Amino acid sequence: MDFKEMDLSIGGYLLFDKPYNWTSFDVVARVRWVLRKKYGHKFKVGHAGTLDPLASGLLIICWGPYTKRIDEFQDLKKEYEGVFALGGFRPSYDRETDVTETFPTEHITDEMLQEATKQFIGEIIQIPPAHSAIRVKGKRAYLSARQGEEIKMLPRLLNIESFDVKRIDDTHVSFKVVCEKGTYIRALARDYGTALSSAAYLDSLVRTRIGHFELKNAIKNEDLTEQKFLV
Repeated sequence: MDFKEMDLSIGGYLLFDKPYNWTSFDVVARVRWVLRKKYGHKFKVGHAGTLDPLASGLLIICWGPYTKRIDEFQDLKKEYEGVFALGGFRPSYDRETDVTETFPTEHITDEMLQEATKQFIGEIIQIPPAHSAIRVKGKRAYLSARQGEEIKMLPRLLNIESFDVKRIDDTHVSFKVVCEKGTYIRALARDYGTALSSAAYLDSLVRTRIGHFELKNAIKNEDLTEQKFLV
C-alpha cells in the first residue's frame, strides 16, 4: 500500500537500510520529512533499536500510532555480520577513535579463533562501551567519554544465541552473531580480543535481521519516496 493509501489512524512501519555514517535519528528525520511532504502535516516517528553511525543495515522505523509498538520490535532477536580487526586497541572499540595500543597476533591460530567464541555463547556478562548512548548520572555516556571523563559502566547479563567467525587474513576475521537486545557488538569485539590474548576492535558492522525481518527486504534512502509502507 502506498503512502497515499495509508490509514492514518493506524500508522505503519518501514524496513530501512541505514547508510554508513548516518545516525538512527538521521533516518527518523528523513522518514518524518517524507511523510510530511506526502500528507502535509507532522507525524510522530521513532526507530526500534539504535544503530551506531559507523554501522549500517536494518533499522525498523515506526510512525503514527505504530510508534506504540516499538518495544515489540526492540525485543526481537538481532543478527549482525561484520569484521573484527585483531591486534589494535581503540577506546571506542570501533573506528571512531584511533588505535592507542597494539598487541601481538602471531600466536593466534585458526583453532584459537574458533575456541574463543565458545565462552561468548549463551548467558554472558558484558560491560557496555563508554562510547554509547547509555545515560550515566543523567548524561549520555559517549558525551562524557569524548570529553575524556572516566566513566564506570555497569555490567549487564545478556544472551548470545550464536557466534561464528572465519579468518580473512592475519589480522581480520569475519563474524556472524545472533543475540538479544542490549548486546553491544563493539564490546564483544573487545572481549573477543582479550580472549585471544591480544586485542580487537569492530572494523565493520551490518545488521542483517531483526526477528523475521531481513535486510534484503529493506528500502534504501534513494528509493524512499517511492517505497510502500507496511502495516
